[in-house]
Amino acid sequence: MAFSKVIEYGTTPNFLESAEGLILKTFTAEQTNAVEVGGRKIIKAGSVFPKNETGAKGIVYEEVDMTDDEKRPISVIVAGRVFENRLPVVVDSTAKTELQELDKPFGIAFLTEPEVEF
Repeated sequence: MAFSKVIEYGTTPNFLESAEGLILKTFTAEQTNAVEVGGRKIIKAGSVFPKNETGAKGIVYEEVDMTDDEKRPISVIVAGRVFENRLPVVVDSTAKTELQELDKPFGIAFLTEPEVEF
């Protein structure tokens, strides 16, 4: 099944500190993981997957439109370094601990990057 519909919903700031050490895995997302944005059901890049609570498995790598799909494969970061202050949501403390311990000894490192104006 091809997923080829492309619609732009705005921009997401780059939340990756580096591609070095980045590990992605494919998970199946469900429409219930999405939030309503402009009449569409979107899973935002940088959101915690599957939920921002106990049981977190990673951080969504790129934005996914779930409006037309009940289930869909998505890329999820399970190891790497991200700028916490650029994620679209504040990561729950329980989820953050779980994400830091994923794929030991790797996991996700949360960094704070000062905002830069260009």
